[in-house]
Amino acid sequence: MTPDAKIWALTYNGSVPGPLIVVHQNDYVQVTIVNPKTNTLTHNIDFHAATGGLGGGSISVVSPGQQVTFRFKAIKPGVFVYHCAPGGIMVPLHVVSGMNGAIMVLPRKGLTDENGNPITFDKAYYVAEQDYYIPKDKDGNYKEYKTPGEGFFDMMGVLKTLTLSHIVFNGSVGSLTGKNALTANVGDKVLFVTSEANRDTRIHLIGGQADLLWQGGSFSIKPVTNYETWSVVGGSAVVMIYKFREPEHIYI
Repeated sequence: MTPDAKIWALTYNGSVPGPLIVVHQNDYVQVTIVNPKTNTLTHNIDFHAATGGLGGGSISVVSPGQQVTFRFKAIKPGVFVYHCAPGGIMVPLHVVSGMNGAIMVLPRKGLTDENGNPITFDKAYYVAEQDYYIPKDKDGNYKEYKTPGEGFFDMMGVLKTLTLSHIVFNGSVGSLTGKNALTANVGDKVLFVTSEANRDTRIHLIGGQADLLWQGGSFSIKPVTNYETWSVVGGSAVVMIYKFREPEHIYI
């Protein structure tokens, strides 16, 4: 995640965060989780967009060498976090090791602005804040481990103090800068999904304002306009739309 700090990331589809899943309200969402036999840990998935069954967590437990398929009906429009929740201390440990993502449930008739008029957007970007809790050795260097399991007891000690070692966007330093920078043309309307699966955060767009912001990530409420900063409560995601009006750099 940084030149001097590494972690055994626990992931969905090999990335931190996991994929942004996009569906429509009242769609049936079918998910297959494959846990390779080379793995050592049990996993599952808890969709905050699902109703009942611990968001799918109670019926998606999968051990190494197994796979499970289940489905749910996405009845609530909005953006929601999903994450691994295998039980006990393993829930926060898996989340802060990268096993989280977001699902966007779009209204069947599309999005509307603060006046109820239909709106469209030109592209969408998903930006997830990730907090890590990496132990240090007696010399102050970040520890490395041969397997994920080896580091869990040390990570647990750091996690219990709520002393995070890193905050990054999309898994690592530099994930959204340089060649990885998010781009748009003047005139583009860009939809941003921002999430934090573990802790509260605040998002501020430097050099611009959210033209439309769905607070709490709910598409059932009227969006607010011209917000400079907005909160993302731990375990949630938020959506905003911004129109690029000037040829400039925009920073989050």
